[in-house]
Amino acid sequence: MKNIFLSAFFCVAIVASYAQDETPVYEFENSIDLSHTDTKNQCQTGTCWSFATTSFLESELIRMGKGEHNLSEMFSVRMTYPKKAQMYVRMHGKHQFGPGSLCHDVINVLSEDGCIPESVYSGRESEDVDYNHGQLDAVLKATVEAVVKNGGGKYDYLGAVDGILDAYIGEVPETFEYEGKEYTPESFRDGMGLNADDYINFTSYTHHPFYENFVLEIPDNFSQGQFMNVPLSDMISVIDNALENGFSVAWDADVSERSFSFKNGVAIIPVKGTDKADMWKKVVDEKKVTQEMRQETFDNFTTTDDHLMHLIGRATDQNGTIYYMIKNSWGDDNPYGGIQYISQEYVKLKTVGILVHKDGVPKAVKKLIK
Repeated sequence: MKNIFLSAFFCVAIVASYAQDETPVYEFENSIDLSHTDTKNQCQTGTCWSFATTSFLESELIRMGKGEHNLSEMFSVRMTYPKKAQMYVRMHGKHQFGPGSLCHDVINVLSEDGCIPESVYSGRESEDVDYNHGQLDAVLKATVEAVVKNGGGKYDYLGAVDGILDAYIGEVPETFEYEGKEYTPESFRDGMGLNADDYINFTSYTHHPFYENFVLEIPDNFSQGQFMNVPLSDMISVIDNALENGFSVAWDADVSERSFSFKNGVAIIPVKGTDKADMWKKVVDEKKVTQEMRQETFDNFTTTDDHLMHLIGRATDQNGTIYYMIKNSWGDDNPYGGIQYISQEYVKLKTVGILVHKDGVPKAVKKLIK
């Protein structure tokens, strides 16, 4: 991410930034296309983390033979904000507070609070109303800042945070009916067979030892989630093995590159000197990404966690180059109905982290991780 002051809102604005691009000339043949639910639109919110991971869980339910279910993204948002507020106050305001989070925050909600169908808790007045959290985010930020400046946790500020969230997103029902049965959020999770302990974060950086967990140092990791650190080749092996065995992947990445085009439905890492005017008129050559390049872009802030998406398949272009298919959360207004084709070199360089089911991890990697 370059010159972006709030990564969570970058994923909202970037859709319009490529409106003048030409129609892509890439031709794709899908080799893996895993089952997934329909593309959604996060609209004017910084909640891509919840949309991506909720979509991931919806594909998990399909994979597990539970059928297709539309889960509530806003339930995870609603249950995560108080945790952010508490961390911000306990850290005397010296901590991240905003709409952004990561995949494991949805998994934490799944573990602690359960999950809810979209039909029960949409987080908006009606389906005809677009999501817009501009005012909500401003009110919440002003509230926690005031708490820090005026005595910290002396008063019931979490009650105030809950009241704000209930007003803007809605109260969470203690019980609800779904498909003829009554549930709590916890019993619905259990009935769906979702187990938070089944999922692992992976990343690949050299400033920590490989095959060990560490807390990834990115601003949106407010909950101090740990990532298993593996070499770049193993991270790609985890993605490929998961897809080849029917497991999709939640993907956290940098999308600030000019070569990431939602309108054209493609993302690449072109060689130096490639003219942007030619980028979508012909298939261009790509850089060969190394572990050192990954580390350099992480350290100089040209790779940051701009946006989270859902990786659902693999394909090749007309030259045999490998691409991954992602389901975005910016609606369906691109050539592939909201799906994008991301080159393997882009994934190698711009992946911040991934979340995958433990059974999707290759045996060779499992033997090495602690």
